[in-house]
Amino acid sequence: QVQLVESGGGLVQTGGSLRLSCAASGLTFGSYAMGWFRQAPGKVREFVAALLWSGVNIGYADSVKGRFTISRDNAKNTVYLQMNSLKPEDTAVYYCAASSRMLPRGQRDYNYWGQGTQVTVSS
Repeated sequence: QVQLVESGGGLVQTGGSLRLSCAASGLTFGSYAMGWFRQAPGKVREFVAALLWSGVNIGYADSVKGRFTISRDNAKNTVYLQMNSLKPEDTAVYYCAASSRMLPRGQRDYNYWGQGTQVTVSS
């Protein structure tokens, strides 16, 4: 059974930092592209960042470029999202997802999803 478990969310002030982690089990982690997505209240879920099985970055949403960094440790079956210079508009539930596609191009290309972790940025 595949499980993706996010952690590291919480409440932070504007300008602060958080590091999200997503621990994967039940799949050959090193064979999957991994992504982070987020959903703010009343909004659709949106792409944040993703990287290939090799660690090559696929891309970042324009709204987080220069502030967020995605990385992975295949030995630990974990993907990370370092979030710096946080803004109130970053407030959302953050989800990690795994894709068996060589190059996932959208949310539909992701096979497995975590339950999410709440990030709240106060102004």
